[in-house]
Amino acid sequence: MLRKLLQRLARHAAERLVAEGGRAEAAGRFAEACERYQMALKYVPGHVPAYISLGIALEGGGDLRSAREAYRAALELDPENAYAHFNLGKLLHASGNPASQGDAERELRAALERKPDFIDARVMLASVLEERGDAQRATAMLEEAMREAPDHAGACYNYALLLHRLGRIAEAEAAMRRALELWPDRAEVWLRHGEILKLLERLPEAEAALRRALELDPSLSGAYRLLASVLVDQLRGAEASRVLADGRQHDPASHTRANELFLLNFDDRISAEALFERHREFGAEIEQLQLPRFQGFAGTRDPERALRIGFVSGDFCAHPVGWTFLPLIERLDRARYQAFCYSTFGSVDDVTRAIASRVTQWNNAAAAPARHLAAVIHSDRIDILLDLSGFGGIPTFEIMASKPAPVQASWLAYLSTCGMTRIDYRITDARADPPGEAERLHTEKLARLPHSLWCYRARTDAAPAEVQPRERNGFFTFGSFSQPARLSQTARRLWAEILRRTPGSRLLVVGVPPGPAAQALREDFARLGVDAGRVAVEPRLSAPEYFARLREVDLALDTMPASGGMTACDTLWMGTPVLTLAGDRSMSRSAAGILSVLGLDGWVATSPDDYVARAVAFAGGGRAERGLRDRMRASPLMDEAAFARAMEALLREMWRSYCATVKSS
Repeated sequence: MLRKLLQRLARHAAERLVAEGGRAEAAGRFAEACERYQMALKYVPGHVPAYISLGIALEGGGDLRSAREAYRAALELDPENAYAHFNLGKLLHASGNPASQGDAERELRAALERKPDFIDARVMLASVLEERGDAQRATAMLEEAMREAPDHAGACYNYALLLHRLGRIAEAEAAMRRALELWPDRAEVWLRHGEILKLLERLPEAEAALRRALELDPSLSGAYRLLASVLVDQLRGAEASRVLADGRQHDPASHTRANELFLLNFDDRISAEALFERHREFGAEIEQLQLPRFQGFAGTRDPERALRIGFVSGDFCAHPVGWTFLPLIERLDRARYQAFCYSTFGSVDDVTRAIASRVTQWNNAAAAPARHLAAVIHSDRIDILLDLSGFGGIPTFEIMASKPAPVQASWLAYLSTCGMTRIDYRITDARADPPGEAERLHTEKLARLPHSLWCYRARTDAAPAEVQPRERNGFFTFGSFSQPARLSQTARRLWAEILRRTPGSRLLVVGVPPGPAAQALREDFARLGVDAGRVAVEPRLSAPEYFARLREVDLALDTMPASGGMTACDTLWMGTPVLTLAGDRSMSRSAAGILSVLGLDGWVATSPDDYVARAVAFAGGGRAERGLRDRMRASPLMDEAAFARAMEALLREMWRSYCATVKSS
């Protein structure tokens, strides 16, 4: 009798302690909560709710290993406990470790077997399935969850995110609106809704959603960065800079600072020297915060052995990075160079799948923290790590600063210095970065490919126009096919002068979102003395529409100070000449490098006045270039095999230099 009484008292005490722990946990006092749960377990060593609660509190306090042990202890006592299986599966999934995802799936399925109506487990399992590359089953799982529980906000939210990653943007927007109805005060949901609205080019709505996110949570650093991007797309660059400045204090990882540097590349008011100094200062700060974490590298210092090459980027998709990278990865000599890709963006398209199918190892690292991904890269024994992101898109500077590979380089995505000494090289070409001139604006050593830093593979077989647009239309058409960030005041001023000096000509600007941005651009030209009827503004187009528009232009006008790359190649492929102004920095000379490879230096202006004069002269009856497509086919720009051999030679030289340095030290 006494024993039963003591057992009841012990259980009451344990339950009281679990309740106290729950209140402490709700207040964020995780250490206090853990203490209460552990005391409860002293009263009742087999108290399963205490073990589960202890695991949750340990997670909240960051002790993930002990949290796993607590959940496993609960399952040893009660293998049928659905909540213990769920929490363990959720924790394994959140680790970001690909090797743990199979265990996470097993635990979540166990939770559903024991509790078939466990919607949270179904939602989490969908996330695991997506992580494991099964987006089809993940979608079906979430749709089933929403049928069973139409008002489950988490299911709606995750479904919207998945649709977004699958490129089903209109459906994603509808699902996110439903999530907002259920979670109207969640800042993260407003942020994701703004992101989707931006993709749909509904910019005023996107701006309103992001400002609402910041009202709810002023510390949400991603909202500042996305809002700045929305403002830039509306040609409101000064406001974008102020928003980023406001967001700095809420971003310990310095991604906001990186975005500021990226935008500065499009600013025609900053000198090349000042731009370099801003990058150098940022690089020094990052390297001071991110000390090198890895000592010693596993590979032998043999200068001629087969190498393991790592590529990290958020742009392995239908993007200039993905389009240029795919021919290289298809032609790389696998006996001498193994390729490891680390993708920091979750969306997948045909380009992503093509790249993933051709590399030695593909890693979907979208959910992995920078610290974890750097450790993965190091454990993969990468010899040379190439950054294909820079400060655009999803920055990878934290990874590069921790130096997970003995040799590191940047290529393609960011045509500028990153300001970091731990990135040993920047891969470029002699026209984009002239020897003896560009070195002073880089912390990296410049490694130059023999012809171009670009490798172009045509994305359409549509034929160029047989008749020049001016002959067909009766007037001359200039064109621009650039994102709004590139439409600097200098570019607009020079284009307006060209239009004023070529009566009857028209300007087609493609890539500007409809609404306020397009209206602002027309008004700007009107202020510069150009009738609005002469300027046609169109949004971003589908690929077939884009290539069709390229055929409707007599002369494409490149932007400054940020020049075009892939767009210049597309334009020339469609038989339309490109006029560029070679500036004083790497990003200002991209198109100039492409034209030089094709022997078209006559389309490279040397000054703003020269740029205007060449455009006016051509519109007045200048000789049109014929056979641009044949010229491209015959050039090094489209010789994929030669490009791959040149890149291999460059990488080999980097490795030999490293081996020689190690041996001499």
